Amino acid sequence: MTKRKRERFAETATFNNVLQPDFNDVFGKEHPIKGKWRDVYFKNDSPLVVELGCGKGEYTVGLARKNRHKNYIGIDIKGARIWRGARTALDENLSNAMFLRTRIEFIGSFFDKDEVDEIWLTFPDPQPKKKRKRLSSSRFLNQYKSFLKPEGFLHMKTDSQLLYQYTINLAVHNNLSIDIATEDLYHSELHSDELQIQTFYEKGFLEKGLRINYMKFKLSDCEIINEPPEDE
Repeated sequence: MTKRKRERFAETATFNNVLQPDFNDVFGKEHPIKGKWRDVYFKNDSPLVVELGCGKGEYTVGLARKNRHKNYIGIDIKGARIWRGARTALDENLSNAMFLRTRIEFIGSFFDKDEVDEIWLTFPDPQPKKKRKRLSSSRFLNQYKSFLKPEGFLHMKTDSQLLYQYTINLAVHNNLSIDIATEDLYHSELHSDELQIQTFYEKGFLEKGLRINYMKFKLSDCEIINEPPEDE
């Protein structure tokens, strides 16, 4: 680990907007924060939104800036990345932005039934050879269902046509309600402030001429989400 990373890890440990539980605190058990995010951290009853795989927290911070009436939690396992978003949120007094350092596999340990209003997946790794690791796979969607409100939406932005088409196929196979789906976000009629937020990597994708795919859908339309057959 470089000196810079060590310094950032040490500084992050002092931030009051970052939760970094030990592995043994969440493996096979529920964390004490589960069901209590609004009471313990945000001190309000505003909608709760999570970004999974938030990286440097650019999207979490961007959303928090635009929607002060919502609470945001950026989640990633990389502590050096989370430092950037958490530092920015503190510098800008964004009390509606928090960060959680954990593996997405443990996400169910932190959120209670119907606790979350929206989920964002912003440019997750498409995992071309490992469907099970895709954050929009049935494995993960069933976990999200356990805490996303029935009327809540999952948003996904990706430069990967493979991941986008895979997620579309999975949603159609399970009769999930797709509210929006576009293969070219910035040449569509969608112009909401939330969708105009661009991370460093997204700007790089656009400079390369890549199209940005976006979809917004619900998970509450079936009891158990299953993988579609290989030929769908």
